[in-house]
Amino acid sequence: MHMNRRQLMLGTVGAALGGAAPLLRAAAYPERPITFICPWPAGGTGDMTMRALCVAASSALGQPVVVENRAGASGMLGLKALAMARPDGYTVGQIPISVTRFSQLGSVQLDPMKDLTYLARTSGQTFGIAVRADSPHKTLKDFVAAAMAAPGKLTYGSAGVGGATHVGMEEFAMAAGIELNHVPYKGGAPALQDLLGGQIDALADSSSWAPHVKSGKLRLLATWGEQRTREFADVPTLKDSGYDVVVDAPNGVGAPKGLDPAIEKRLREAFKTAAASPEFAAACGKIDAPLMYLDGPDYASYVATTYRKETQLIERLKLRELMSKS
Repeated sequence: MHMNRRQLMLGTVGAALGGAAPLLRAAAYPERPITFICPWPAGGTGDMTMRALCVAASSALGQPVVVENRAGASGMLGLKALAMARPDGYTVGQIPISVTRFSQLGSVQLDPMKDLTYLARTSGQTFGIAVRADSPHKTLKDFVAAAMAAPGKLTYGSAGVGGATHVGMEEFAMAAGIELNHVPYKGGAPALQDLLGGQIDALADSSSWAPHVKSGKLRLLATWGEQRTREFADVPTLKDSGYDVVVDAPNGVGAPKGLDPAIEKRLREAFKTAAASPEFAAACGKIDAPLMYLDGPDYASYVATTYRKETQLIERLKLRELMSKS
């Protein structure tokens, strides 16, 4: 059966319109609110900064960017949900850089180089070692000397095995030639409470300790960034103290793999604007978090480099064995 001329023309027009439909949808994007998956509990430092970022992104996109907290598994629960979402531009979220470690350790079934679209790196974290104000360890030098005198006796709390604070503290211990007793918690908050209560000797965490250092309840021995922080400029970094260890764990924003290129471009532009906004700068300033913006492709390259470094770190610190014992 042969098509007549009218049928052929209608079929050709229909095919053309069908092919144009995705382009029209991309041009109209976004047409409704966007969900932003935050992989941390509501009220924490990560949640606070991401909410400020989303307020600024909402203005840039002309649609609300609504935060949905999916906390658990050191940020990997929310990240897994992000990777499994439809790649239509209506689900985005924070990507913890620790995915480069946890994916290799098997804590999350996800390939960070194949299952995600990187939109922007936004900011880092300020990590540090804190002790109680009445601790005999007045300086990091005192802490190291005490650990050398009694290997394995000094305890420190972290947010869990394999996380940035645990790995960073073990890197420091290796560089200092000391052995510490790690006490893992299900988050930084309970570890902080036990330090305040005297159950552990030290805390390795992001800036949860900051208000307690300012109030005089805790003493900050060292921060872990490349440079000293603005809020605690009198506190040395680990590098200042002679240990070649830097941990800033920058986070960023991403989406599932398979985004329409036009939608990806729109989101990259919006989060570039948001990362440079006064709202985001103010939120980061409250927790002394450094701004560390990178555009999506550069962020993807950074993640790939970090992945390779984590491979070496996992072997050097025997993290697989530590994870199996926890």
